[in-house]
Amino acid sequence: MPRMSGSDDACKDEPTLIVGLSTRAIAESAAKGGCHVITLDYFGDRDQKELVQNYSLMRDFQLGFSAEALLQASRQLQFNAVAYVSSLENHPDVVEELAKGHLLLGNTPESLREVRHWPTLRSFCRAAGIPFPATVLYNEAPPERGRWLCKPVKSGGGHGISFWLGKPLDQDHLLQEYIPGTHASAAFVANGRDCVLLGVAEQLIGREQLGARRFTWCGNIVPLTLPPGDWRVLVDALEGMAVKLTRHFGLRGVNGLDFVLAHHQGRPIPYLVEVNPRYTGSMELVEWAYGLSIFDLHRRSFMEELPDFSLPRDVGQPAFHGKGIVYATRDVVMPETAAWRAKDRRDIPCPEEKIGAHHPICTVLAQGTSRDQCWHSLLAAAELVWREVEKPTPNRGKDANVRIHLDHGTHR
Repeated sequence: MPRMSGSDDACKDEPTLIVGLSTRAIAESAAKGGCHVITLDYFGDRDQKELVQNYSLMRDFQLGFSAEALLQASRQLQFNAVAYVSSLENHPDVVEELAKGHLLLGNTPESLREVRHWPTLRSFCRAAGIPFPATVLYNEAPPERGRWLCKPVKSGGGHGISFWLGKPLDQDHLLQEYIPGTHASAAFVANGRDCVLLGVAEQLIGREQLGARRFTWCGNIVPLTLPPGDWRVLVDALEGMAVKLTRHFGLRGVNGLDFVLAHHQGRPIPYLVEVNPRYTGSMELVEWAYGLSIFDLHRRSFMEELPDFSLPRDVGQPAFHGKGIVYATRDVVMPETAAWRAKDRRDIPCPEEKIGAHHPICTVLAQGTSRDQCWHSLLAAAELVWREVEKPTPNRGKDANVRIHLDHGTHR
């Protein structure tokens, strides 16, 4: 059985394994906080390997990505505690196996089975008064009218989502009513009973300017831009939503809420789209914006500690912080990337790595005194990446690593 307690020194004295599709961002947070971590993910990007002890399914184990492959590889590593990131929230059985004999720094398999179970989440939101888009499962009567999204049951990163064209559903997909509005996310840390809201971010979804398509997630900007009155109403609503979810599902550690912000009679209403019961992509921006140590907050929540932090009700932010996922517009072979981190790039591929069209190249970071300035800085940074990468490149051999497309959600 997983152990659920530990000392403040355990994280620094004995290694914690961080495992998932891509672990770079949370590994960076842990390293800044002085924690002894090892990481296991698919990509093993260059900047992560320079930062912490990293093992890559692709590079070190010659395995494709799956939750089972992560479990298999983890059995060759020595660690005291384990924390997981995307997309292991969709695989509670694997989390249960990972946690055997280790301190689990994450939501329990039981919590995952409930909060990631669509009928359970739908029923709870209805009973708790949480706005939630109408959701239709494959064995239920299809809708007769309206605009609907077809999405995978095991969703992640916006992959596989499209507008429903009326075709019958299978058990791996569901329908969710399309709510016009602003795509956003919230981050909070919980101890199973109480929680603290840490940040609210705009979600960048399917932005062609970054090379993304359809509903694919391609970054965030913190904070979400709203008029002062709307911001205060939204923060109050999200705090109430997070508390209800925490207490009902026993959520612990850092968690994320994806929502669509709509307006009804001039009042902002956040419609919960899904709960991400683990570290999320916007959290490195929350850490940057508010000077928080996200991994430290995560591990301390399992010692019943929550931060003395209150998200500002005043929208007069000193700066806006953004990350953009830059997607390749054609097949490329990576050039030398040694200087990329100094250019505010992250998730950096290795030289001579092959990346297919429409797959992510790297993450770019930017900030600005306004939301628009931050956004345009991200676009300028993306343009520089394309100029360096998408130029005529000779064939560098058939043995170069290939960054394959993953339907489990983008690694960014």
